[in-house]
Amino acid sequence: MAQHAEREIMELTRLCDNKGNLNPAAIGYARKPLIESNLTGHFMRKKKWNYWCIFGEEVLFSVTVSHLDYAAVCLVYFLEYETQRFIEKTITIPLGGKLKMPTKVLEPVQFTNSEVTISITNMQSTTYLSVSSNNFENEPLLAELLIQHPVEDESLNVVIPRNRQVFQFTAKHHTLPTTGFVKIGSRTYKFNEEECFAVLDFGRGIWPREVIWNWAMASQRVRNHRIGLNFGGQWTDGTGMTENAIFFDGKMTKIHEDVIFTYDQTNFMKPWYVTTKFSDQVMLTFHPFFERVAKNEMKVVETEVHQLVGYYSGQVKLEDGKTILIQQMLGCIEEHVAKW
Repeated sequence: MAQHAEREIMELTRLCDNKGNLNPAAIGYARKPLIESNLTGHFMRKKKWNYWCIFGEEVLFSVTVSHLDYAAVCLVYFLEYETQRFIEKTITIPLGGKLKMPTKVLEPVQFTNSEVTISITNMQSTTYLSVSSNNFENEPLLAELLIQHPVEDESLNVVIPRNRQVFQFTAKHHTLPTTGFVKIGSRTYKFNEEECFAVLDFGRGIWPREVIWNWAMASQRVRNHRIGLNFGGQWTDGTGMTENAIFFDGKMTKIHEDVIFTYDQTNFMKPWYVTTKFSDQVMLTFHPFFERVAKNEMKVVETEVHQLVGYYSGQVKLEDGKTILIQQMLGCIEEHVAKW
């Protein structure tokens, strides 16, 4: 089966034209965050988010700042692997308050109210992520993390075109070495850059009212190499573009074919299978050990996320044909159904 190669974008490009429709020149993928998300118009349909997931040695820590056009939703959650202690805090601001979402991937974003303060800034290839709350399941939370963006590293930046009015720019930045700490109550969890990695999911787009997607990802050190996995399914199918890539020591292998997710929707804790549609480039099994279920049922919004934390095993192939064996690689996988 001959695969078509997706178009690679090499220069700074705007996502939208002057009318707020998709700029055809933006369709493709880039190895650097070259797309500017100048979204306008499309009342109620614009969706913007910055999602960070940091894999520590003992805990997973995640922060989301999002704007859905009629509400801002900010999430902070924490999972201790060993005990499965899980805490999640969600704040919804109708109409979005004063939250401003940047148009470029590494521009700052701030959110603050009486419940939580989130500050994400970037300077000289480092993201400073700071979160504080006086009431994180009745305990104070303070997180201070320094996330490095190695200068030579490539990232996945892709524009998915459903049509001129429905499209999405997604940036997935993987294997970002992270130092710092997350403190909950009297307990402090340390992060070190040798073993702890952050993943950024930056999304800006005009979405249909109803959508379903899968996302599989992992960023870990495997046999002394930094390896990142990123696979998306369902919402990209048939668009000619994928968000499928493998990162090996900062270099990206872009996968141009769709990836099939096989799983049991009646029991998400059963093993998942992630495989490329035509080739054997991706052959992975995912064994979950924790399920996070997040439901949002506002008047206009119904979203349901099943996000699993667990381990990948199997194999993936790089551009040069080299096979990478994956054994017990920590990561996440999800199904997201939205009516928004």
